[in-house]
Amino acid sequence: MDIKDVISLLSGVALFLFGMKLMGDGLKKLAGNKLEILLYKLTNTTLKSVGLGAGVTAVIQSSSATSIMTVGFVNSGMMKVRQAIGIILGAILGTSVTGWIICLSGLQGGSGIVQLVSASTIAGFAAIIGIYFYMFTSRASTKQLGSIFLGFAVLMFGMSLMSGAVAPLKESQSFISILTAFSNPILGILVGILISSVLQSASAAVGLLQALTATDALNFSAALPLLIGIAIGAAVPVLLSTFGAGRDGKRTAYVYLIANVMGAVICGAIFYISDIFIDYAFADLTMTTVTVALLNTLYRLAVVVVLFPFVGFMEKFTDKIVPVDNYTRNLQAFPEVHLEERFIPYTSLALAQCREVTNNLANMSRTSANIAIDMLFAYDEKIFREVESLEARSDQYEDSIGTYLMKVTRKELNSIQNVESSKMLHTLPDFERISDHALTIAYVAKEIHDNNIKYSEETLGELKVLRYAIGEILDLTVDSFVQDSVDMASKVEPLRTVIEKLCNDLKANHIERLKSGVATIDQGFTFNDLLTSYERIAGHSSNIALAMLELETDAYEMHGHLKKLSEDRQRQFDNIVEQYFKKYSLE
Repeated sequence: MDIKDVISLLSGVALFLFGMKLMGDGLKKLAGNKLEILLYKLTNTTLKSVGLGAGVTAVIQSSSATSIMTVGFVNSGMMKVRQAIGIILGAILGTSVTGWIICLSGLQGGSGIVQLVSASTIAGFAAIIGIYFYMFTSRASTKQLGSIFLGFAVLMFGMSLMSGAVAPLKESQSFISILTAFSNPILGILVGILISSVLQSASAAVGLLQALTATDALNFSAALPLLIGIAIGAAVPVLLSTFGAGRDGKRTAYVYLIANVMGAVICGAIFYISDIFIDYAFADLTMTTVTVALLNTLYRLAVVVVLFPFVGFMEKFTDKIVPVDNYTRNLQAFPEVHLEERFIPYTSLALAQCREVTNNLANMSRTSANIAIDMLFAYDEKIFREVESLEARSDQYEDSIGTYLMKVTRKELNSIQNVESSKMLHTLPDFERISDHALTIAYVAKEIHDNNIKYSEETLGELKVLRYAIGEILDLTVDSFVQDSVDMASKVEPLRTVIEKLCNDLKANHIERLKSGVATIDQGFTFNDLLTSYERIAGHSSNIALAMLELETDAYEMHGHLKKLSEDRQRQFDNIVEQYFKKYSLE
């Protein structure tokens, strides 16, 4: 093999990689954002996740791309690690489809009509169709179809170059000896990992292996460990995608490596141990492009089948190998926000991601307020620091979501998307302000603890009644937003009215206690700060609920019955207020 053959081999690899990318990108663009939405929505069972991962990977011709996309979903909070594991298992199987496409390069025609099914003729037809669609049509979808055909033609030409470059090696005893050495499972796996890592593509590495079949020197014993190593090495680009990712994003990327390593250990052990007793006759079988593709598919299928029962184990294992940050339980529940920029071109997907993160902000605000209020009755320095951290994190959420939404809303939105984006933009500041007031309450609790301020039993009893009312308005506000429930949102303003009246009554009662000497001035300052924060939390809750209700105005104006509906709503409002007054009575 001289320098010319080496250059031809490298050129073939380059064209193969380019053709595969061109074909995969064309298929992905032709499908629009349907693939991403499918991955996001249709993963409620592990079996569906596996099937979907295999299907999407077969379309875009890259298990790494599917896995990186999945890392993005998990990183943004739109998908759980367990869902992602199924998709990754499917991607491991789906990438074997490329090997069967490459088998077309082995078709050879004789003469006449038979020449029409040769690899060169198929590639030629694909190139002609592709260039016509790409250059001489104006529709975007047709152009994408053209790029698919062109990618296929380039891939086939690259494969032909690789096969032609290595063909002279069939006469080289040294090369045959090297290939024979790969029959050593450990050496073969290590070389396969190296090839796949360098090429950053399992499909390209399998293609190179199929090209080597032109030497007639690659047998089953050498091909199997190489394919196992190629599968493991494909984890490199997925692992590289985790830079800057959150903890769950990193866990998802490690799943790809863990699955392939576990598959190699289990399936490899089963085969090589059984070979000792059975002595498989096909171990010396000379491989062809078809048998390499078949072996690749069967091995990957075996890995998926073997690992399917271990999805739960892999989830727990990644939880162990990616250390938990030194956060308390609530900070773990609300990780730092990571909104994927790659989703912005797909409006529905970007808004769905924003919605998930905004729901997190809503729940974080509720959690922060609840644990801060509870410190009034049992102070804990650790919880105080937690409230501080949650408030800082809510600031990050508001900034990140607001900035991201502004980018998304620059694109053309339909009416439903406009409502959804408006709902988030209107409520973001109020959710963040609830966390601010939670921090104020935490500081009041700290002051009460540090200065050993003691409230009377009567005061504590009134504060507990108000605490339950605040807890309910937070639950109504957050749950109505997360569940998009107008019914729950309509109860927020009546409860705010009751909370405002309660705060006024508590202030009046405290003034009487001050006059009678039961309460002190120091108690009065902290007590007043608490009530002010409670009122403002209720006020921001009301703002959120009213924003949701206002976006439903069109529904209330239907059929020309606005006046009657308004009267009905006022009557309903008064009834709810009365119920809450009875529920949260100080008597």
